[in-house]
Amino acid sequence: MAIQQKNKNLILVVDDNFKNLQLIGNVLRQEDYEIAIATTGIQAIKTTKEIKPDLVLLDIMMPEMDGYEVCRQLKLDEETVEIPVIFLTAKTNSEEIIKGFELGAVDYITKPFHNKELLLRVKTHLDLKNSKEELRKINATKDKFFSIIAHDLKNPFITMLGFSSMLVTDYYEFSDEEKIEYLNEMEKVAKKSHQLLENLLQWSRSQTGRLDFNPKKFDFSVVVAENITLLESQAKTKKINLINNCIDSIEVFADEDMVNTIIRNLCSNAIKFTRERGEISINCKKNEDKLEISIVDNGIGMDEKTLKALFKIEYQQTKTGTANEQGTGLGLILCKEFTEKNNGEIWVESKLGTGSTFTFSIPLFDK
Repeated sequence: MAIQQKNKNLILVVDDNFKNLQLIGNVLRQEDYEIAIATTGIQAIKTTKEIKPDLVLLDIMMPEMDGYEVCRQLKLDEETVEIPVIFLTAKTNSEEIIKGFELGAVDYITKPFHNKELLLRVKTHLDLKNSKEELRKINATKDKFFSIIAHDLKNPFITMLGFSSMLVTDYYEFSDEEKIEYLNEMEKVAKKSHQLLENLLQWSRSQTGRLDFNPKKFDFSVVVAENITLLESQAKTKKINLINNCIDSIEVFADEDMVNTIIRNLCSNAIKFTRERGEISINCKKNEDKLEISIVDNGIGMDEKTLKALFKIEYQQTKTGTANEQGTGLGLILCKEFTEKNNGEIWVESKLGTGSTFTFSIPLFDK
C-alpha cells in the first residue's frame, strides 16, 4: 500500500439525474476543482469512504436511499464524519432544512441554483474545513513539541544521570569491565538524545519558517556512504546487514543537509524495526528528471491503520522497535516535509510481518 497525497480540492457530487451532474460539474470545473460523481445513495457512501473527498454536494430526493440517510451514515463513520456535506435540492420546507442540519450538513442550496452562489458556498466551506484542519495540526504540533520535551528528552537524562551518579559515588567498587559497560550505555543514550534534539530543532525551525533552504549540486552516493558509516555501529548491535546499492556517482540538485536528514532518519527507522540478523538495502533508480531512493527492510512491517497514520503529526502512534528502541515519530514527519521542500515525493509500501519499503524522490541535476 502506498501513501498518496492530494493537491486539488476533490468534490463528490451525488445526484440521480445525469443532466444535474453535468451542470454542477461544469460549474465546479470553472474553479479547477476535481470532480467525482455518484448516482445512488449506496454508491455515494462507498465512494466517499474510498476517495475521501474534501466536500460532498448531496441531492436529497433519490430512490432506495435518500440524501438524509446518506448524510446520517457518513456522520456516524469516523472516517467520513469530518467531510462537509452540502444538501443541493428542490426542497424548501423549513422543517426539511432543519432536518438536514440536525443530521450534520453544513449548508443547504436550493434548486435551481445560481452558479456564483454555488461556487461561493463551496469555497466558504472548503476554506472552513482547511482552517479547521490547519488549527488541528497547529494544536497537534504544540502537543507533540511539549510531549517530546517532557518525556522523550527527559528520560535519557534520567538514564545518564543514574549511570554517572553510580560512577561518581561508587567508582572504585566497579570493575573495569563494568565501568566500560556503563560508559557505553551512556554514550548510546547521548547519541540518541543528540539525534532527537537535532530533529527537534530542525522541525521547530521548519514550523516557524526559519529553516534555510539551500539547494545545490552534489553527489548523492557520497551522502549515502557517509550515512552508512554513521549508522554501521547501530546496525551491528542487532547484527543487521546494511547493503549500499547506490555506489555509482549520481548528481542531484537539492538541499544536502535536508537529504542527509531524510536518509539518516529512514535508515535509523529501518534498523529500529528490523529483527536481529535482518537486512536493509538502499537502492537508487533514475526516473525521468528525478532520483528515486528506496530503503528496503525485511522487518516487522505495518498494518493498514499504522500506514494511514504515517507522516501525520496529529495521528502519530509511536511503536517500540524490535530491541525495545523508543521513538517519537518525528523523524518521519521531517522526512515528508524535507522531501516536499525539495520538490520530491515520499511514499511507503509495507506488509505486516514481511517488511517495509520507504521511497522518496529528489531532482536530478540538469546538466
